[in-house]
Amino acid sequence: MTHNDTTPFAGPFSTLDNPRLEFAMEVRLTFPRVQMIANTPMGGNRSAVYVDGGTFEGPHLKGKAVPGSGGDYATFRPDDVAVFDARYMLEEDDGTLILLNNRGFLWGRKPGTMERLRDWAFKGGEPVEQQEYYLRGNPSFECPVGKHDWLTKHVFIGVGERRADGNLLRYYALT
Repeated sequence: MTHNDTTPFAGPFSTLDNPRLEFAMEVRLTFPRVQMIANTPMGGNRSAVYVDGGTFEGPHLKGKAVPGSGGDYATFRPDDVAVFDARYMLEEDDGTLILLNNRGFLWGRKPGTMERLRDWAFKGGEPVEQQEYYLRGNPSFECPVGKHDWLTKHVFIGVGERRADGNLLRYYALT
């Protein structure tokens, strides 16, 4: 079997002048537990949110997030940009374990948006509409050779939405 035999994408594929994205999966995560290290020596704060559960589904895979398998360890910079670094396990319905490592950014499009997001997430405040902030990620995956190793052979981008108890992310493969 060659490395091309395991890709689920049929084309058309990206060219230099026409990059193409194809939907890979939607991931819904819950992470109700939060811890914060305030005022770090590098400036800003460090937070930790621990994955409590969730699901994922796309045209070529489906399963659940493994509770307690990791979380998101974001740095909140002094300019109020959250630089996230999430790492946790997914378990496909066929039993395959997939490590997801997602790095990216969350920032408000207008002054005060990040404060409103924190109030919503941590203090029961009012929801903030997705178009008011930028939540984007660049995930990578690790899994065994086989049915799902196409995840290890593509560049992905993620577009996210903050929820009261976690995040919803949609991942797209650059084909």
